[in-house]
Amino acid sequence: MTEIPAQPHAEELVAKLRKISVFADLPQQELLWFVSVSEERHSDAGEIIMREGDPPQYMLVMLEGEMRARAEHGSADGPVFTITSGDVTGMLPFSRLKVISVTGRAVISSHYLGFPVDQFTELYRRMPDLTVRLVGLLADRVRNVTRTEQQHEKLAALGKLSAGLAHELNNPSAAARRSAAALRDCLARLRQAARSTDIGPEDCGLLAEREEEIRATLKPAQFKDEFARVEREEAIQAWLEAHNVEDAWKLSPSLADAGLTDSHLGTFAAVAGASVGPELTRFATLLEMERIAEELEHSSARISDLIKAIKEYSYMDQGPMQEVDIERGLETTLTIMNHKLKRGITVVRDYAPNLPKVMASGSELNQVWTNLIDNAADAMKDSGKLTIRTARENDYVLVEIADNGAGIPPDKISRIFDPFFTTKGVGEGTGLGLDVVSRIIKSLGGQIGVTSVPGDTRFQVRIPIQAKK
Repeated sequence: MTEIPAQPHAEELVAKLRKISVFADLPQQELLWFVSVSEERHSDAGEIIMREGDPPQYMLVMLEGEMRARAEHGSADGPVFTITSGDVTGMLPFSRLKVISVTGRAVISSHYLGFPVDQFTELYRRMPDLTVRLVGLLADRVRNVTRTEQQHEKLAALGKLSAGLAHELNNPSAAARRSAAALRDCLARLRQAARSTDIGPEDCGLLAEREEEIRATLKPAQFKDEFARVEREEAIQAWLEAHNVEDAWKLSPSLADAGLTDSHLGTFAAVAGASVGPELTRFATLLEMERIAEELEHSSARISDLIKAIKEYSYMDQGPMQEVDIERGLETTLTIMNHKLKRGITVVRDYAPNLPKVMASGSELNQVWTNLIDNAADAMKDSGKLTIRTARENDYVLVEIADNGAGIPPDKISRIFDPFFTTKGVGEGTGLGLDVVSRIIKSLGGQIGVTSVPGDTRFQVRIPIQAKK
């Protein structure tokens, strides 16, 4: 920064101040005094105007240029604030700011005034109208920053949910692709077996009967370890080679997986005769295709369930207020967050029967459950017991979400619903999750509270059954 020691052009600075709404109609003498105690500064593009961690010493009035500010020691994707010509920023009257939380750099060559904080008392006395307007700017700034941070919190939560869902969807979709490729191989084997068999029409019916008899007695193959599997494959391979089956080593693994015993093989061979090789290939391939069909059904069902959960979670195509089934919303949220819970967290459900529906915004309630469950999972370090309990309490529905994590320190529990307060490390949380939860519940006319000791933290949410009038 380059400080200009003398101000012979005070009138010019006042003229520039009058282009800013909060200064526009103030008396000339007041503005001349304001200019006289302010420091006129110029910054080139890229130069630091304010630095994160420094004590606030000035209120800045941007006359010309542009500054962008962000927290450089926080999250890499934190919000960016832009200050342009006509904006007033920095330390404002009656602000509780103790430390500058962002670093601001000039985007282009900038011209601004720095009004010293130690002159605020004199400012209140000399320029009461300006003081009132600056307090209004402070209130606007708090609202804007809060709104920006809340939006950032929502986007961060959405990003985590999206990443988790992408992982959850990837598993069944990858399994479906593998199954489709395996089916293609099965069809190729069936065509080859059909070309290789010499079994006559008169034996087809009898062979079909033997196949049904074998199917009826088949049990899933169970091996205590991989050595047992290899031992069984080798035994089947030896049996096949003894019956002059070509490429016995290729066929033996699928027959072992199908669970065929020596008795099954002998019964089958007695009818198939010289065509035992291609017919066993055909039979084993059909058994494998049945297993693949089950895997496809399971994979597609999982994908369908996740898509249904996403639609229910967001209350897509529904109005802002609706009758909400609390239990269903909790289950949908658990499905959405399965990627985080399945690592080692046991979920215990204690749902009250015949719980009444509540009038609320379903998507906002799901946001509440998401934040509380996510915080519980973090507190347990991905290993512990999550207990979800519901009950009716007079005109309210109670939802209790408990974890057996380390607990909340006693000196912090009274502040956890405050905006920007977080017990997490730097870059791990914005401190807005529980603030958002609190605001949503209060907007419904509900209540939220917490009790915590090591090994037992309980968030209790009470939602009125009828919407707040």
